[in-house]
Amino acid sequence: MNNIVFGQYYPSNSPVHRLDPRVKLLIVIAYIVTVFFVADYAMYGALFLFVLGVALVAKVPIRVLLRTVRTIVILVLITATINLFFTKGEELLVSWKFIKIYKEGVERAIKLALRLILLMLFPSLLTLTTTPMELTDAIESLLSPLKLIKVPVHAIALIMSIALRMIPILMEETNKIILAQKARGADFDTGGALKKAKAMIPVLVPLFVGAFRRADELALAMDARCYSSVAKRTKYKVMRLALRDLAASLVCIAVFTLVFLNKYLWPFDEMILALFR
Repeated sequence: MNNIVFGQYYPSNSPVHRLDPRVKLLIVIAYIVTVFFVADYAMYGALFLFVLGVALVAKVPIRVLLRTVRTIVILVLITATINLFFTKGEELLVSWKFIKIYKEGVERAIKLALRLILLMLFPSLLTLTTTPMELTDAIESLLSPLKLIKVPVHAIALIMSIALRMIPILMEETNKIILAQKARGADFDTGGALKKAKAMIPVLVPLFVGAFRRADELALAMDARCYSSVAKRTKYKVMRLALRDLAASLVCIAVFTLVFLNKYLWPFDEMILALFR
């Protein structure tokens, strides 16, 4: 749980931190769509270098960014295993009893694992370089046209921001509860799955109680300050697009366009193989 980075903010005065949060949010959405159009390993490598480059510009330590991958290791392994053993193809690599592994299954398992890793890395940079308040303002600004049809945009943005902010807080509280229970003699490391599940009950009960208590205190604090989600209010910090936002958008558009060109016009894998023939 100490490795959970998503939802945490890494303070710095980098160019990425100073970008307009609306631009960063749109870039992340475009990136997620682009990842599903990656066709070959060359583009997977290019996107990985692109993410590392953005992390270096943002002055976010690479070790902090790579810790996000640890949180999805189990998901990556399950997805890769399912595709490895259940994808059929033409070129058979391994055949043992009922187990058959095809070349197409190996390639699909590797590509899906790389895709999941890339889908985790770049959105984590968004939360590492953007405060929850900035994310709230960005979401509210981008969804503002929905106000014309009476959609509570501000309330939706606030709920998303609070949920995102509570992730690291709940993880920290969970660690404290586990350490307190270990000090009382609780054992979380030995035994089978059923014993470990029972051992988590003394952790989950106070965790839920604490979460409800925090929610109640937050509601009372907002009510004491006369908060209203339907009130018309001004912004202390008005978001304005700058030249750096345009430059960042153009760079990202160029990278994402390269991925689409690689898929539909210039397959890099075939070009590299042709050079060595």
